[in-house]
Amino acid sequence: MKQIEVAVIGGGLAGMITALALARGGRSVALVAAPHNKADKRTTALMDQSIRFLERLTLWDKIAPSTAALTTMRIIDGTSRLLRAPTVSFRSSEIGLEAFGYNIPNAVLLDTLATAIETEGNITRIEATASEITFRDDGVTIGLDNGQSIEAAFFVGSDGRNSLVRETLDIKVKGWSYPQSAMVLNFAHTLPHQNISTEFHTESGPFTQVPLPGNRSSLVWVQKPAEAAANAEKSLEELSRLVEERMQSMLGRVTIEDNVQVWPLSGMTAYRFGKGRAVLIGEAAHVFPPIGAQGLNLSLRDILALSDILCSRPDQPIQASAGDIFDRRRRADVISRTTSVDLLNRSLLSDFLPVQVLRAAGLHVLSAIAPLRNMVMREGIEPGGSLGSFTAKLRKKLHR
Repeated sequence: MKQIEVAVIGGGLAGMITALALARGGRSVALVAAPHNKADKRTTALMDQSIRFLERLTLWDKIAPSTAALTTMRIIDGTSRLLRAPTVSFRSSEIGLEAFGYNIPNAVLLDTLATAIETEGNITRIEATASEITFRDDGVTIGLDNGQSIEAAFFVGSDGRNSLVRETLDIKVKGWSYPQSAMVLNFAHTLPHQNISTEFHTESGPFTQVPLPGNRSSLVWVQKPAEAAANAEKSLEELSRLVEERMQSMLGRVTIEDNVQVWPLSGMTAYRFGKGRAVLIGEAAHVFPPIGAQGLNLSLRDILALSDILCSRPDQPIQASAGDIFDRRRRADVISRTTSVDLLNRSLLSDFLPVQVLRAAGLHVLSAIAPLRNMVMREGIEPGGSLGSFTAKLRKKLHR
């Protein structure tokens, strides 16, 4: 086997994109992952910053024909509480974008990435599972379940929430669960979605419809666990009528497609995201409930930061402290996103009147004040950019 600079452990979406980004940044990469043949019928909404990253990796042209644009994101208060918020619509045209992002079938992402990795000369694909990791002064040795081993100067843990890499690094986590389950499904409808994603806020959590190509959409419906389990037992016809009713028939007649899935909701954040010659990416570092399209978008920002650290000078050896640099660089973004998603979800569940007042008031303000709404939209697309610009403008005015 040729000399390996970076070993990426884990072959999900985050792991595959990491391997490809580092390889195209000039590093020799081993992607270590067991074969995964299970069909994935879920979808992922990627925001504009993530789409531009896929363009840099020359992947987007192959993915784009199978996607649906998200040009409007609408929030509707679907609760029956006394204090209800107004409907708020966020339009990409308000901030000069054709779309906030695109909803992409996971199967398309996986197939496109697999093809790109097969033809990438800087990637060695190893279909095995890491079973043991040993640190050396100048790198790491990774034992595989097939009895072989590989050596690398640096390694990336993208091996999910039960990460062996994280365990080897002795990095602890903070984990929590929610009294909720998410039902995930795709459905056809008789009226066009017009590239509008609608999120109903309900007492049990968000009910979020996201466009797919044609007259199809995906749905993430957060419910109480017992309710989700009962609904999952319904026939597709019964469930179709129920979803149509919850959507107030705004997309006409609904037909649920097969393969309805239910997932318990939980969250997790590692206390560190990197150490020495290793980093954690994706769900090895942070786990989100499927709310606000944060999961893979946050992971892609992990990968962007890692690429910048490891590939700015690909002709030079990887620094022994690269993992610590990555940890410092990613901490603020991960913690702020984790906190905001957690607060949004818990605010929907709370029957505490002041919390309901704050949530309703916040949506009233966003509905009424366009500059603030625009800042929130830009922050959602590219974290840190809008707030930095806002602070600079404020500082300039104060100086005057």
